[in-house]
Amino acid sequence: MEGFELNGREFVELCSLLKLLGLCSSGGTAKLAIAEGRVSVEGQVELRKRCKIRSGQVVEFSGQRITII
Repeated sequence: MEGFELNGREFVELCSLLKLLGLCSSGGTAKLAIAEGRVSVEGQVELRKRCKIRSGQVVEFSGQRITII
């Protein structure tokens, strides 16, 4: 499990999170992965590309679990 710190921000958009962590090479790749239903938030498939991810949530993608701090 990996952690991602918001560093004072209220949230991070889901597509930006995947790109920032290097799990997707570009924002377009991240948006495609989300649209294809390959990303889940709190155990539920998330199809909203700009979904606001907040502290305490868990995102899963490509076998990786990311906890937002």
